[in-house]
Amino acid sequence: MRKIILSMSVSLDGFFEGPNHEIDWHLVDEELHQHLNERIGALGGFLTGRVSHELMAAYWPTADQDPEAPAVVREFAAIWRDMPKVVYSRTLERAEWNATVVREVAPDVIRALKEQPGGDLAVGGAELAAEFRRHDLIDEYTIYVHPVLIGRGRPLFRDTDALAALRLVESRVFGNGVVLLHYVRVGADARVDPRTG
Repeated sequence: MRKIILSMSVSLDGFFEGPNHEIDWHLVDEELHQHLNERIGALGGFLTGRVSHELMAAYWPTADQDPEAPAVVREFAAIWRDMPKVVYSRTLERAEWNATVVREVAPDVIRALKEQPGGDLAVGGAELAAEFRRHDLIDEYTIYVHPVLIGRGRPLFRDTDALAALRLVESRVFGNGVVLLHYVRVGADARVDPRTG
């Protein structure tokens, strides 16, 4: 069965963006970008909100046409264009770039989507992730902690009464100081036995 993975970058103090939506503090160098290309390229699709989709669509479809663009940027442009996308929006009528618009998060529909063949699905955006988490639909968390304190902004995780027990299955330190923390929700992966940890 496919898994739903939340993959996000955060500051050390837990924000995914600054108070004015800025993400210029993200430290994405060639090593990290190549790692992300490999991870994302193996996925079966993106589950994203309207704002995230529009931000990505404003740059990535033609990013590989810039002769000055690094190879990792050109590679990701093709990955993003070709990847199937589900865009959750109550206002969009349609979305470009291999995207289907869906009005709301329906847990039964998501569970059926997970049973289809193909690679895992990445949920993107804090608002959509909160909705998926509310329905207990996120199986794995890959969090990239950037070595910066931004002081204010939008936290990745909102206040909730939902407890999610997680098991760390991978960690990695990149040369630029970014730390990957990869967690699996206990019970979401048959390979993880919560009795033995």
